[in-house]
Amino acid sequence: MTRINLPVATVHVGREQSHLAWDPAISPIASIDSGEVVEFDCLDASNGQITAESTTESLADLDFAGVDQVNGPIEVAGAEPGDTLQVDLLDFTPADWGWTASIPGFGLLAEDFPDGHLKITRLSAASDRVEFWPGIRIPLAPFCGELGVAPETGPRSTIPPDLHGGNMDTRHLVAGSTLFLPIFHPGARFSVGDGHATQGDGEVSGTAIETPMRALIRLTVRKDLHVTGPEFLAAPDPHAALRNGARYATDGIGPDLMTAARDALRRMIEWLGREHDLEPMQAYLLCSVAVDLRISEIVDVPNFVVTAHCPLGIFD
Repeated sequence: MTRINLPVATVHVGREQSHLAWDPAISPIASIDSGEVVEFDCLDASNGQITAESTTESLADLDFAGVDQVNGPIEVAGAEPGDTLQVDLLDFTPADWGWTASIPGFGLLAEDFPDGHLKITRLSAASDRVEFWPGIRIPLAPFCGELGVAPETGPRSTIPPDLHGGNMDTRHLVAGSTLFLPIFHPGARFSVGDGHATQGDGEVSGTAIETPMRALIRLTVRKDLHVTGPEFLAAPDPHAALRNGARYATDGIGPDLMTAARDALRRMIEWLGREHDLEPMQAYLLCSVAVDLRISEIVDVPNFVVTAHCPLGIFD
């Protein structure tokens, strides 16, 4: 993946310059002028607790009080409540490894998969795809799951998203995309973290291919734009032909969106086992990094339709 003509960052944020809550009381670690670029060097979402040498047994020692840290905050001069922060995502560089897990008690099908499982995946900057399971190659599309400003009130956990941004886990926020966030406090106080090498819409197991990430981001105050929650302009998807090409899809239908989503996912896991000989846990983790979970119908009450889409191009 060739990176050219990237701007020079004014400020570098180190891995240790992180915090574990969204809170307007947290003081900024640096201040920049509107339009300047910041480089963030982020650990993975486990805050370094999981390494390339970790095993499934390591999940038992995972301290959830220390996960989903974000790096920053960065103060942007001139930002005032009511303004909008324009976040230009310039570049994301993942590490040479990442992890995906089914963590006991966590994820859309936690009851179906009570036993944990950790998978380490090796990544290569020379390739835009990675072999996830033998014969199954997933396109890389690195991004950060956590992006946000200081919320209106705090402290707040970094795990659920909110109007200030936070843990949005939106796979479309790759390099070339632009995110717009409402500003609630002077300086905006932007932070970022939770690097993902790639992810499916929904991140159904609760993890993508989690990885340490270097992010290059331009922060600009917009006084001519007023948003009330996160909005974004998505970059063109270089893997659009794969993502939106031939797919196998399974539906979940019912009066509850969460139940319908689980049913769609269970049917997809069954299909992956039937057609591609994947064990249930293998299929579940594959769904988290490659399958898109989307609402297909939400108006014909009392039943809604949620669909899981699996791109057929990932299979050799």
